[in-house]
Amino acid sequence: MPPPDAVFIGGGLTQVGVVDAVLAALRPGGRLVANTVTLESEAVLVDLFRRLGGTLTRLEVSTADAVGSFAAWRPARPVTQWSWVAPDPVVTQDDP
Repeated sequence: MPPPDAVFIGGGLTQVGVVDAVLAALRPGGRLVANTVTLESEAVLVDLFRRLGGTLTRLEVSTADAVGSFAAWRPARPVTQWSWVAPDPVVTQDDP
């Protein structure tokens, strides 16, 4: 199979080798996006952000929910997302 243009990781970030396999398979210019809600996986994304750059974003959403005869905001778990684009190989003058 050809290298993928984009990969989404929605779980398994703490499994040894998952991220490394995706980074190795992604084509130059390809995009990797990973989401997590756990602290353990968030630590993996923070490390990747520090080492490789990209964009680290935290998304938080609340929905209106009943509290007796009133309504209040009920927060959902925040999602941490890391997005990264694989660099194109550097072309030197010696390359054909």
